[in-house]
Amino acid sequence: MTKEYAFIIKKLQIVVIIILSIFLLGTFGFHFLEDMALLDSFYMTVITISTVGYREIKELSSYGKIFNSFLILFGVSTVAYGYSVITSIIVEGELKQVWIFRRKKKMLEKLKDHYIVCGYGRMGSYICKKLKEEKIPFVVIDKNPALETHLENEDYLYILDDSSREEVLTFAGVERAKGLISVVSSDADNVYIVLTARQLNPKLYIIARAAEESSEQKMYKAGADKVISPYIIGGERMALAVLKPSVLDFIEIAVGGKAHKGVLKMEEILISQNSKLVGKTLMESQIREITGSIIIAIKKSDGTMEFNPKPKYKIDAGDVFIALGSEEHLTTLEDMAYGKS
Repeated sequence: MTKEYAFIIKKLQIVVIIILSIFLLGTFGFHFLEDMALLDSFYMTVITISTVGYREIKELSSYGKIFNSFLILFGVSTVAYGYSVITSIIVEGELKQVWIFRRKKKMLEKLKDHYIVCGYGRMGSYICKKLKEEKIPFVVIDKNPALETHLENEDYLYILDDSSREEVLTFAGVERAKGLISVVSSDADNVYIVLTARQLNPKLYIIARAAEESSEQKMYKAGADKVISPYIIGGERMALAVLKPSVLDFIEIAVGGKAHKGVLKMEEILISQNSKLVGKTLMESQIREITGSIIIAIKKSDGTMEFNPKPKYKIDAGDVFIALGSEEHLTTLEDMAYGKS
């Protein structure tokens, strides 16, 4: 879309420059050759190019007649070409595309702390669905124009272009984004997207998909924070279904599996500075008694993970609770973590 927009704008700019040049040439030509006032010169240029046949301001000199002849030959054809280009843009809907692009650009400029999803295949579409459910702002980038109707129907903010191009990621607001998810079909493209995005925003949280195990290290070296291999994860879950089916059932319940959706879920909850939990131990906070949630692990601000934290663990601002509970229980815990109760 960015390429199409640039082409349309460039085409319009060229037409406008040509038409203005003809009018300026005619106006100053009559002004200097026939000693006419600028307004009269402009009037002569208009009636000459438009071929309306109005009378001349005054009798032209020989030089004026020669100039006027060339103005008719080149001016009329040039302006006619310009009108045809503008008409073509309107009839073919290109002007509407420009309007849609400008509207989309304004929406993208307002985005902040959003996610950029590169690739709208099977994984990308599922990721977008989950982000929409959680009301997390995001923009989709995919170079397949056949997806436009579907993306419009889903009411997603999207860009139809190559997500490995710097200008496309910049247009998507990568400098203001919170994270980027690269799930295009090619590992090589994912590596290049990660590398480009990391250069544009060193603080960006980047997740990438790797089809081959050998690509994982390349993606980490390119700047990915997390690399997911769907085939490995799928294989592990299938093996778990055979070896430890009860464990798999628990995992599916925790992540909101279809069979238990809405009954139990796992969530990460950040402890803010304003929370009354700061400075208390887990025992003193009475989280289990008040909220009914279970704290499975705590991720500290330095990135270390405390699994099955002890009752005497002291809560700090910036800690992230990995909690398990019903939606109601987790909402109560979030209120406590954010200092709302």
